[in-house]
Amino acid sequence: MRTIVIDYGMGNLRSVAKALETVGFPDVLITGDYRKVETADILVLPGVGAFGDAIKNLEELGLIESIRKHIEKGKPFLGICLGLQLLFEKSYEHGEHKGLGVFKGEVRLLPTGVKIPHIGWNQLWFKRESEILEGIKEGDFFYFVHSYRVIPKEEEIVLTTTDYGEYFVSSVLVDNLLAVQFHPEKSQKKGLKLLENFRKKAEKAIS
Repeated sequence: MRTIVIDYGMGNLRSVAKALETVGFPDVLITGDYRKVETADILVLPGVGAFGDAIKNLEELGLIESIRKHIEKGKPFLGICLGLQLLFEKSYEHGEHKGLGVFKGEVRLLPTGVKIPHIGWNQLWFKRESEILEGIKEGDFFYFVHSYRVIPKEEEIVLTTTDYGEYFVSSVLVDNLLAVQFHPEKSQKKGLKLLENFRKKAEKAIS
């Protein structure tokens, strides 16, 4: 069983890979080679930075189709921070940019009246129950670094929200796809617990 962290030049991938290894993800490999990405049992799309740059890099590396195919097959997928935002139809960060279109909805700047970027610890509020949240209590704190948030058209995909000027979507879950706005790899024990829960769910899906 192979876990691949996609390297497309956006963010500190080593810290993500180390956290995955800590909670027992198998055969963790960091790569931007689309041929290797297509061999993944579990695919992880992290990222920090601008949406437009990220899409451009994914296109240039030939990774967009590989990511879509993995998700369409129902294989385990984890998106982190920018890796959540990229799943939506479009973003208005520095102009309008087309996303991967896995989910209907858009990415917009956090509301006026709050300090941007949103950096630091904030709470998760549950929209529904899930094995992904086992061992995590409502109101537990996770670490955020972002200026934009996703606005899904489909309410049923939302797993958690977070209050920052308004309640924004901080994670989505559909079948074997989990994507989070916060950084589990920077969220200490609770972040590792969430990653461990996702690994268990992924292993059941693959076996």
